[in-house]
Amino acid sequence: MAHTSGVVRKILITLGIVILCVVATLALWVFYGRQFSSFIDRFATIEVASTRINSIAYEGGGTSGTLIINDARMSLSDVNPKISLNIGSSKDNQFALASGGKVFAFGPFASTAENASYDLAAVPQPGDDAVFVTRRSALSWPTPFEFNREGSTGLVRLEIKD
Repeated sequence: MAHTSGVVRKILITLGIVILCVVATLALWVFYGRQFSSFIDRFATIEVASTRINSIAYEGGGTSGTLIINDARMSLSDVNPKISLNIGSSKDNQFALASGGKVFAFGPFASTAENASYDLAAVPQPGDDAVFVTRRSALSWPTPFEFNREGSTGLVRLEIKD
């Protein structure tokens, strides 16, 4: 009888430790999952959509405003402050996006009836391979008080290939 209670005690202690580890892991994921997921996203994300850029325009000034790629509008007001993003003209008087000391020129300014209301507008030059890519995180994390906005597909990345 004493041998059986010793085995049961060991099983219960082991089960208690396993449950405690699972609860601790879940708590860590709730509180630090976003940081871990963002770290993993530096290395790999999942591509949701990819579209060639046919037109690019900008409403605003310098570092905040709205970037319009094809028909997609993106506010630059919420951009991470570590990414010093500027939109303006290059030394060759082309529509340009500058970040991290690099300047990406999209082409000469274009003024058409379609983009007359924008502050800056351009059409990529023939032969340029400018692509608008939407990606999502490989890992998701719980955000109990946040909800996806309708139409939100995840991370958005602008890729310029040489």
